[in-house]
Amino acid sequence: MPSSRKKQGPERRRHDRVPLKIPVDYTSVDAFFTEFSSNINEGGMFVEMENGPDLGTQVALQFDLPGHEESVQVDGRVAWVSDGKDDSAPGVGIEFQNLPSDVRDTINRVVRKLRNPG
Repeated sequence: MPSSRKKQGPERRRHDRVPLKIPVDYTSVDAFFTEFSSNINEGGMFVEMENGPDLGTQVALQFDLPGHEESVQVDGRVAWVSDGKDDSAPGVGIEFQNLPSDVRDTINRVVRKLRNPG
């Protein structure tokens, strides 16, 4: 990521994110990569990467959630970009889009369980 890119985009997160380090496969128009998430909430996730897609880029994600047997596939949009300065990891905040209700329920269930273990 060029050093001129900074955290961009308004902070509109409705729910606090919970830590979750899992491999995430993502594809955009011209790329396919596997990176790691650092956190997730009902509306999106942060994926750590050095050279991520630009703000507004549409991406397709696939990842495995703890306690869930099937891989989750979601569409998303790069909602903000972190250049890794100010003690934050470099990467992109992905906003989930057009989630089918069963996928939304699965993500919500896992996030609730991570927030309130036990």
